[in-house]
Amino acid sequence: MATSSLPSPPRAPGRVEHRLAWLDNLRIALTVLVVLHHAAQPYGPADWWYIEGQPHAGALATLSAVDGAFFMSLFFFVSAVLVPNSYARRGAWPFLKSRLIRLGVPVVVGALTIVPGLLHAYYLHYRRYPPIPFPRYYTDVYLGLGEKPPDWTGPSWPDLQFAHLWFIQNLLAYSVLYVLCRQVGRVLRRRHSERVRSERPAPGHRALLWLTAAIAVTTFLVRLRYPLDKWVPFLDFLQIEPARLPQYATFFTLGVLAHRHDWLERFDARTGWIWLSGGLAGVALLFAIGAEAGCFGPGGFNGPAALWAAYDSALCVSLSVGLLMLFREAVTRTSRLSIELAADSYGVYIVHLPLVVAVQYYLADRGLSAVGAWAVVSVLVVPAAFLLAAGLRRLLGLRRVL
Repeated sequence: MATSSLPSPPRAPGRVEHRLAWLDNLRIALTVLVVLHHAAQPYGPADWWYIEGQPHAGALATLSAVDGAFFMSLFFFVSAVLVPNSYARRGAWPFLKSRLIRLGVPVVVGALTIVPGLLHAYYLHYRRYPPIPFPRYYTDVYLGLGEKPPDWTGPSWPDLQFAHLWFIQNLLAYSVLYVLCRQVGRVLRRRHSERVRSERPAPGHRALLWLTAAIAVTTFLVRLRYPLDKWVPFLDFLQIEPARLPQYATFFTLGVLAHRHDWLERFDARTGWIWLSGGLAGVALLFAIGAEAGCFGPGGFNGPAALWAAYDSALCVSLSVGLLMLFREAVTRTSRLSIELAADSYGVYIVHLPLVVAVQYYLADRGLSAVGAWAVVSVLVVPAAFLLAAGLRRLLGLRRVL
């Protein structure tokens, strides 16, 4: 995002391919980080998860807090960078149709197949209700066609939810908003045809500081009512976490602007390295303090909430800026393996969660430490998820989706 204000040099042949190669490498890394993050869920943070009563480690709680501060925001940014080209190639309606197929279908199918299986296992092990077979759970509890138990433990009724597919669901909503904005902009340009759109200089240190401050203030205000890990249904369909919404919406918008103004190619490396150093220092400080020193992400009108909103936002911007620079400058190599992994990464995001939870159930009560269990889950699931995604992607009926 931050770049020098110098004009961008002419692009040599293969320049776009070079850019997409390092973006693909970043996307692979973020996908692996998602798997590692979910592998740590029952062993570190105090968040709800599909398995309970496991050993905990403060380092994994800190790792989860660091991940949560930036990685999905950066995912939104990377996804948004690719949106304008797709829109330009297809046009408004074909673009929306392709988004509905590639994003909408996995959300619906996953919510009707993957998620109910996970929640049925949770119902049997932790709900403390009489066990019921999956078909009855699916209709009565998951879809809510049965009578709600008077002592229902929540968090919502019915159990129907989208789990990790919230990202794909939100990305679809942002894509729809992007098309609407393009259509409105098209009308305005017709009315004001004399206006010439100028290239915006990419943000440097000052702009990034203002960006961090704006996200921090907005985040703090939102978290007065919605603390971290509080999910709400929007229009009874869209599953959102308001506490993270300022970051996600901002980074999706920045991804679109980065493509339009060629910020990724014109990025000032010195700016990126400075922000990466600051982000890594912030991460090191969190691990030095330790998760036991306090709870990450408090809400309300108080000092700790304001401090964490500022710290969380600073990590979000610095690590995102820094990793974009790191991959652009140092992780540019491509190979047949990296091309395959990049092609499979979207499928990995969709299918990894049941694999993670299945291994976590298998390891329960086997005497492993929290870090040991997390390591085993990570080592087993990362390659298994990529192999599964690669196989599914080659099925004729799934090629357009995965």
